[in-house]
Amino acid sequence: MEEETYFSDADHLGFSFTSTITNKTSSLSSSARSSFSSDEPTLHRNKWDPRFAAIKAAVGDGNLQLSHLELIRHLGTGNHGRVFLCQLKDHDGAAFALKVIDRDLLNGKKLSHVETEGKILSMLDHPFLPTLYARIEASHYTCFLIDFCPNGDLHSLLRRQPGKRFSLPAVRFFAAEVLVALEYLHALGIVYRDLKPENVLLRDDGHIMLSDFDLSFVADVFPTVNLLRFRPRNRSCGGGCFGSAVGTDDDEVVSVPEFVAEPVTAFSRSCVGTHEYLAPEVVSGDGHGNSVDWWALGVLIHELLYGTSPFKGASNDITLRNIVSSSRQMKSLHVAEAGVSEAKDLIEKLLVKDPNKRLGCTKGAQDIKRHPFFNGIKWPLIRQCKPPKVVGWTVAKRGHVGRVNRRRWFRKVLDSLTIRS
Repeated sequence: MEEETYFSDADHLGFSFTSTITNKTSSLSSSARSSFSSDEPTLHRNKWDPRFAAIKAAVGDGNLQLSHLELIRHLGTGNHGRVFLCQLKDHDGAAFALKVIDRDLLNGKKLSHVETEGKILSMLDHPFLPTLYARIEASHYTCFLIDFCPNGDLHSLLRRQPGKRFSLPAVRFFAAEVLVALEYLHALGIVYRDLKPENVLLRDDGHIMLSDFDLSFVADVFPTVNLLRFRPRNRSCGGGCFGSAVGTDDDEVVSVPEFVAEPVTAFSRSCVGTHEYLAPEVVSGDGHGNSVDWWALGVLIHELLYGTSPFKGASNDITLRNIVSSSRQMKSLHVAEAGVSEAKDLIEKLLVKDPNKRLGCTKGAQDIKRHPFFNGIKWPLIRQCKPPKVVGWTVAKRGHVGRVNRRRWFRKVLDSLTIRS
């Protein structure tokens, strides 16, 4: 089968795995290396993760090898490699995605993108972002073993919806989780640069996972904590994380700490990304920074709500001209649904062509979270929110193994807090 060609020479390689990662493996080398950590330690590898437990059970005191993995089918092809569904041999319950990059097919610039993606994956520790379970260097192949998302991606799901658009509650749910994921990335100084429905994967529990970081770059970030004083105008009601907002006559001024970690000094001149999601400053080549992700968020919300991106033209060149044109306005589409006016206002504020005036350019996600479109969302509880009912997908029932592990993790946190006090 076609998807097996990446490992056609695997039987002829003398795989000898070690516990560390080399910076680069020669294409002439017949050895391979595997590890559970990179040069910089990661935080997310805990003994309660069922997939790490499965890997440990499979390898014992040794190290993970390609021979421990069984390829099931080809999932897709990206800019720099191919992705396969795989599982541990003799262990039916642990499914992974294996991204395989043939370094012999890449030039120096693309090789640097692969190294950047590996570095970023090793940094991540968030429920809406992938976990790097292992990095394997085998001959001229680099392999990343990450989470498998059985519900596909938002693009495929969107095409299956009535009218090829989501309901407003579903748009709010997906947009909120993407916003939280971008907030975490920016707190690490990572500018994503590749947000689009195809890169928003759906886990078995219905929550999202951003994928593909080969176009991202890492910049300096200087976190601050400010005291925010405001007079609350609404409060959420209802038991869910996405409760409706109700008015309040309370005149008291509330003071809350506000954590801001936005890479405002990030700068790049690389023109990378998907045409329909490129920000004007990327197309013009004048240089860009963190605001490109907030522009892309606006395009994403528009596409999820209306079924099309706002500046799409008959060709890529026309699309780019539409993006940079000062006179070009977003497509005027009618959706009769409560809350659409707030969604339109948010989209307009995110799609401001001047990156210095774009919502989120200075305080990032904190400013965007306060927009009326997200009123009623209990941000600290968003991971526990029930996914919306949409056509064409199946969400795992509550009480599956992942939920049990999260309870154990929560008990561990409580125990540590008790010990510190």
